[in-house]
Amino acid sequence: MKPSSGKQVTRRWTQHVTETSDALDLEPLVFKQKSPRAVARSLKRSAERSKRRKASPYQSAMSMLTFYINRAGRSLPERQKRVLQRAKVELRSAFGRG
Repeated sequence: MKPSSGKQVTRRWTQHVTETSDALDLEPLVFKQKSPRAVARSLKRSAERSKRRKASPYQSAMSMLTFYINRAGRSLPERQKRVLQRAKVELRSAFGRG
């Protein structure tokens, strides 16, 4: 959409998905944490508590993590990308899958 001033309105649909997803009710700032284990534990808790998810808790948690990494990829600092990539390993381990 373009308002009359000529500036483009930025739609933050990824933020909308993260906030209103049927998969999980995420804890605040889950993806900003500095510990991969803390990110994984938070996602696991959210997935196991969710009554609205359509897939298994593991699938829902991994899906949300991957979605965030893919959508925020360009603007994520390299350090935080590494934390989130390591969180995938921690998440697999937390669910006994790796």
